[in-house]
Amino acid sequence: MSEMLHSDVMIAFAVMTAVTVASRLGGFWLMGYVNVTPRVRRMLDALPGSIIVAAALPVAVKGGPIVMIALAAAIAISILRRNDFLAVATGMLVATLARAAGFGG
Repeated sequence: MSEMLHSDVMIAFAVMTAVTVASRLGGFWLMGYVNVTPRVRRMLDALPGSIIVAAALPVAVKGGPIVMIALAAAIAISILRRNDFLAVATGMLVATLARAAGFGG
């Protein structure tokens, strides 16, 4: 436990926190100077989906059949329900149930 309280670890946490907060506040501040045209609005609306794809793609490339089935279920729910949160939850549920049933690895 005392290892977690070393000053170098705490400094690293503080720096990472400061960078995260600065990035978010800086983005919010910069968006104040952007004219939100219909084209920019479409881009902003598509952003959550592209972030999910960017996070899931490396896992899908290295994953097995369970990952592919879970991603297919998540994509189907995303298309049918237009709800990213529900799609992610469905993919996680499908992967969990498939692993609990003993499929894949």
